[in-house]
Amino acid sequence: MADGTTLSDDDQGKPVVDDNGEKVGVVSDVRGGTAHVDPDPGVTDKVKSRLGWSDADADDYPLADDEIATVTDDEIRLA
Repeated sequence: MADGTTLSDDDQGKPVVDDNGEKVGVVSDVRGGTAHVDPDPGVTDKVKSRLGWSDADADDYPLADDEIATVTDDEIRLA
């Protein structure tokens, strides 16, 4: 993670936005310091592919630390 922040249960429910500020999903859970994201239905295949979210049967997807640019009180912004 670029800013060195450790994710916790407090981050559950935060929106996840891309580098353009577009919402791509919401943190559904934090397990072992890894955010799991429930993607918005409108998230493009291009964004899903970039994040490695290709499993169509998954309810949520793990978000790799190196994909996170910043974590604020209001959102998680992707790198």
